[in-house]
Amino acid sequence: MPIRILPIADTSPVVLPEPLGFGRLFTRRMYNRRFEVDRGWFDATIGPYDPIVLSPGAQILHTGQAIFEGTKAYVRPDGRLGMFRPDANAARFNRSAERLAMPAVDPVEFVDAIETLVALEREWAPRGEGSSLYIRPVMIATEATIEVRASRSYLHYIVLSPAGPFFPGGFQPVAVRVEEDHVRAAPGGTGAEKTVGNYAASLYATEAARAAGYQQVLWLDAVERRFVEEAGAMNVAFVYDGGEIVTPALSGSILPGITRDSVLRLAPDLGFPMREARLDVDEVLADIASGRITEAFCMGTAAVIAPIGRFGRRGRDVIVGGNVAGPVATRVYRALTDIQYGRAEDPYGWTRIVDVDAVRSAA
Repeated sequence: MPIRILPIADTSPVVLPEPLGFGRLFTRRMYNRRFEVDRGWFDATIGPYDPIVLSPGAQILHTGQAIFEGTKAYVRPDGRLGMFRPDANAARFNRSAERLAMPAVDPVEFVDAIETLVALEREWAPRGEGSSLYIRPVMIATEATIEVRASRSYLHYIVLSPAGPFFPGGFQPVAVRVEEDHVRAAPGGTGAEKTVGNYAASLYATEAARAAGYQQVLWLDAVERRFVEEAGAMNVAFVYDGGEIVTPALSGSILPGITRDSVLRLAPDLGFPMREARLDVDEVLADIASGRITEAFCMGTAAVIAPIGRFGRRGRDVIVGGNVAGPVATRVYRALTDIQYGRAEDPYGWTRIVDVDAVRSAA
């Protein structure tokens, strides 16, 4: 589907603020296209970043049909921009769409739209460790009706955000509180998809944890409140005996993270065997206390790898690895970000270089 490039009024030089923060600043352009059941996808455009006009009856506001993705573009040492596994984001976007009875997008058009938008907004890409041009594709239901059914019309849009590190301290240990009263997702629900409702349901427990001095929540399974699932909006992993990495097995209520999948493939090549398992929280905390678990870390697009320094549960804290970033998490973080930023070879074919010249000449 061809993309119409619309003019924007503001073409002044881009000056990024310091510090950037995360997800608070947006570029001047955005991508839009619409869907109607009798037309399919149509009217793909890149134009000014503007407010979205919706009817008060739009189904996104009533049935909550909304999905999103998150990926990044990185400035490489040679000045080019590289995207990390956008094809995997396209595949997951369509899995989420199917689960919410929304229309699929063409994966090639999805990635091309991202590449075109990123190329046009090249000047917004920040440099520096932990900085990136964050890419947020979204789909929402737009039909004006309060019937409880799938919408007949949708908006798919993409916005870009120049971003610094997800955690203000960068690659430093975070504190995580075990959540036992609330759950993120249940078997048969939408926990394995990136739906807006999943994140809305997580906010109460997350804000309570932050008020208590923790950065993230450790979610347990919804049935027994016993098995570890995710850490905040990220996957989680534990390092046993200084070398083996274990992450909770996908259960249908755990998001199949793209960073998680990358670490599963990368870690063994670094000398760290990695496996998936069902992890009992009591056993995990006991293994931390005994020293058998030497490190723990989160995995996700926003932070890439975030070491965990302490777990809180029922008013008591358990310290992991002396509350410092451990050697395994550090090695995995460096190896993965070296690929993302183009500082190392990419033997996995994960990186897609943005062809800025081709996009701009076509525009």
